[in-house]
Amino acid sequence: MLARKSIIPEEFGLPGLASRMPRKPVFRDRVNKARFIAKNGSCNLAHKNIREQGRFLQDVFTTLVDLRWRFSLVIFTTTFVSSWLLFAMSWWLVAFAHGDLDPQRQNGTSCVTDVKSFTSAFLFSIEVQVTIGFGGRMITEQCLTAITVLILQNIVGLIINAVMLGCIFMKTAQSNRRAETLIFSRHAVIAVRNNRLCFMIRIGDLRKSMIIGATARLQVVRKTTTPEGEVIPIHQIDVQTESAVASNSLFLLAPLIICHIIDKTSPLYDLSAMELQCSDLEVIVILEGVVETTGITTQARTSYISEEIQWGHRFVPIVTEEDGVYSVDYSKFGNTVKVNTPRCSARELDEKPSILIQTLQKSELSHQNSLRKRNSMRRNNSMRKVGSSSNLRRNNSGLLSPKIQFFTPSEGGGQSLNAVT
Repeated sequence: MLARKSIIPEEFGLPGLASRMPRKPVFRDRVNKARFIAKNGSCNLAHKNIREQGRFLQDVFTTLVDLRWRFSLVIFTTTFVSSWLLFAMSWWLVAFAHGDLDPQRQNGTSCVTDVKSFTSAFLFSIEVQVTIGFGGRMITEQCLTAITVLILQNIVGLIINAVMLGCIFMKTAQSNRRAETLIFSRHAVIAVRNNRLCFMIRIGDLRKSMIIGATARLQVVRKTTTPEGEVIPIHQIDVQTESAVASNSLFLLAPLIICHIIDKTSPLYDLSAMELQCSDLEVIVILEGVVETTGITTQARTSYISEEIQWGHRFVPIVTEEDGVYSVDYSKFGNTVKVNTPRCSARELDEKPSILIQTLQKSELSHQNSLRKRNSMRRNNSMRKVGSSSNLRRNNSGLLSPKIQFFTPSEGGGQSLNAVT
């Protein structure tokens, strides 16, 4: 019996057929890497092995403002209680040195009236620093030391109050609170706009109070290697936007679409749709301006990785005019619609303009077909309405009151027929 190898030639076997079939280019899966900027704007960066920790104590005010609320409240409480205890000890020492703690001594010769123990000295310290003044304890003119301690405690108390109130005000009026109402679209899109391939995002402000002098900046962050072999893990490349070229700032009254034209100077110039999905780049968007109500500069940030960039999509319009007023529908803020877009890179579009022309022709044909479908649907609906109205008229004519016939006696004994409707 002949072997199977001699019956079926090797070139017609499965391995031979598979080797002769054309293969598509295989791209490696993108390695999961950490985001540099999270979607909520927080920086995904950890500082380690900082040896000069004393630099944070040189800027105590900024350190207190940057602390979390629970740590700030603990520090505030500890500071006030420590100052009260410190000056309570001072008042107790003044009373002890003057002999006011002796119960046999008259009250008229004491430095502070009714300070007979450390507890009463502590209560008097609170009254002096908080300026409560219940009236039971008061300073007298008997000793100069008590007057000096009173002046010193007032000065220290004013400094502590100013620092603590300033920290609380800065923590409650931080610029990142205003940035919570500055929103970005969930996805970025790449489509043809004005015969150019563009990278677009949508930004908006939920408040009626405006951001004065708003500016939007784009940066591409990715890992690069220089010709000398130096590896740069976080290489930041500035991206020029169309709005920055036209004017210095944005008038962020209604949601705007920030557009970046992918030209020769763009880091996205050599990326096609498939290569973009396999790349490890991250596009960072920074929106900053001055808050109209407080005058504080605020900044909102977000980022888009390759999975969050939709190729061949366009944002749907959300601003309409209703009764003479422009209305913004934020339920459609991040909605996109598919459009005909070349899947090749911007470099290939510049080298082969026919690709873009064919795409524009296809989009125009699809637009005309959609208009024809809409017109045909409108005609069908109008014909249906006309047919239904004619049928309704016929039905109404059938529902008219029938003619009623009755006989009345006439002269000559005959009967005449009268019809009444």
